[in-house]
Amino acid sequence: MRTKEVAYLLKLEIALDLRQRAAWGGMLLYVVSAVYVCFLAVKGGLGTATWNALYWIILLFAAFNALARSFQREDGGRQLYLYTLVHPRSVVLARSLYNAITMVVLSLLSLLFYVLFLGNDALSEADLAQFLLAVVLGAIGFAAVLTLVAAIAARAGNGLGLMAILGFPIVLPMLLAVMRASKLALDGVAFSVNSTYFGGLVLLDVITVTLAWLLFPYLWRD
Repeated sequence: MRTKEVAYLLKLEIALDLRQRAAWGGMLLYVVSAVYVCFLAVKGGLGTATWNALYWIILLFAAFNALARSFQREDGGRQLYLYTLVHPRSVVLARSLYNAITMVVLSLLSLLFYVLFLGNDALSEADLAQFLLAVVLGAIGFAAVLTLVAAIAARAGNGLGLMAILGFPIVLPMLLAVMRASKLALDGVAFSVNSTYFGGLVLLDVITVTLAWLLFPYLWRD
């Protein structure tokens, strides 16, 4: 893995997305539509726990929608071309980093629309710093897990269907941990109490990125 290769691949990902601006439009449309449907369904208001759970469910499916294309836009010829130019570990780290940035931006935009439509009553007693930290760590975790799953699914030749089958059981522990951490943050619990969940989220993120770094060269070679 080389820093210059990762930087070059990040620029390539940005350039490809700028050419396909409809992809970002589709992601935002999905989020706004999902939030608006929830608004229509729960006009009577939501409790803090339900407000938090609903937000993470929307974000989880937005992550599947956004990251499923990570390895789908490359045919065999482009993959072979990249294989001759850069190390496979540079590819997976660049994709993971770009997907993490994408998910952090998408999660913050989702939170903005979520608050606009469903209100901010749940945030009245919250520790906002802890809650935003949970949102960022959860977004990075979703990106790390689903990037690896997307790579496996793409190499198996059935990207979208296999990603849904493999991705949900793997991402479920992270989803439960981040929901618990964000719920405690909304309740205003001190960081010393909530630090166990944040530590678990960081550990899950590191383990997932490490597995991707170790396993991706074998997937790429096949």
